[in-house]
Amino acid sequence: MDSYIELLKLILPEFLIENFNLTSFKNSEENLHLYFEEKSTIPKEFASLELISKGFLDEVTIQDFPLRGKLVYLHIKRRRWTHKSTAEIIKRDWALVAKGTRMTQEFATFLKEINR
Repeated sequence: MDSYIELLKLILPEFLIENFNLTSFKNSEENLHLYFEEKSTIPKEFASLELISKGFLDEVTIQDFPLRGKLVYLHIKRRRWTHKSTAEIIKRDWALVAKGTRMTQEFATFLKEINR
């Protein structure tokens, strides 16, 4: 089963594979939709706090590099954490989307480079 993760690392952003679980996918003639949920691992930056996983934030959809002529959409659900004693909601600050676009930062950088 680990072999498919190594394959995904070649075609998707590595941070996505390291921090999210692929939960499902939908494949059609024109599109590939991949669904991810953030892993239930307390973020390193909050390791000193007592946190409880309390579900997910709203799903974010990002357009990524096309694969084999299909548009690829990443559907990402980030985890929401609650501090045990203060009830404060805590979440990681992921820079998933390139500013002003609906695609990954990596894809936006690639498009800028080939446009020069």
